[in-house]
Amino acid sequence: AMAHFRSYIWDPVLILSQILLMQCIYYSFLGLWLAGVDALVHTSRSLDQIFSYEVLGFATMQGRLSMMAFILNSLTCALGLWFFIRRGKQCLDFTITVHFFHLIGCWIYNAQPPAALSWWLVNVACIALTAVIGEYLCMRTELRAIPVNSGPKSNL
Repeated sequence: AMAHFRSYIWDPVLILSQILLMQCIYYSFLGLWLAGVDALVHTSRSLDQIFSYEVLGFATMQGRLSMMAFILNSLTCALGLWFFIRRGKQCLDFTITVHFFHLIGCWIYNAQPPAALSWWLVNVACIALTAVIGEYLCMRTELRAIPVNSGPKSNL
């Protein structure tokens, strides 16, 4: 039998726990980033900052800072992908899953689908950033595990 670099065994318990973990990372760090933003501008914390569509926008300082918190959260989520998913090919799947559940959460919270263009722009940008950075980090780690040449090393 040939030894495989990585097994592709279907493990629903692992996948579900990774989805749950990534969702926890998403909301925990988003909460921390928003708390940091709130400390800067002395606004009161509320669930609106996470789930309301109107909060994200270019018009107000609060809106711009909230968008910044979401963008910074993409970096934290990318690190989460790197630490806990560890597979470049799965980064986009997990990123879309996390943001899909966030969309559902927002939809329930607002009792309607998001109509604000800024909400969609921020979330699409966050999906792109999280997936690309997560994939980059995972690929670097994956490539490090593969020896490029087995011959003697020469100093040129």
